[in-house]
Amino acid sequence: MGRICFVLQVKSELLREYKERHRAVWPEMIQALREAGWSNYSLFLREDGLLVGYLETEDFERARAGMASREVNERWQREMSNFFVQPEGLLPDQAMAPLEEVFHI
Repeated sequence: MGRICFVLQVKSELLREYKERHRAVWPEMIQALREAGWSNYSLFLREDGLLVGYLETEDFERARAGMASREVNERWQREMSNFFVQPEGLLPDQAMAPLEEVFHI
């Protein structure tokens, strides 16, 4: 099982709303993530907006492609895109660049 970690930046003025949205993630979005191969998925948010994501999957590109093909993900990404500081035209899931793992016990 591969471990994937990524970082994104949430706009500081939207931190509270971002947290509220993640207290009520749509059940169909959670189901789609599981079906696409995302497991042990966690998001960690620092008070300055640094968002660290962690997940486990057999194949990250396949898992990401599996989500990209789902209508529920398209709706979620459109709704969430305004929360992030990111390049113009990219949805949040397109801006997820896995970090290099340099140590693990």
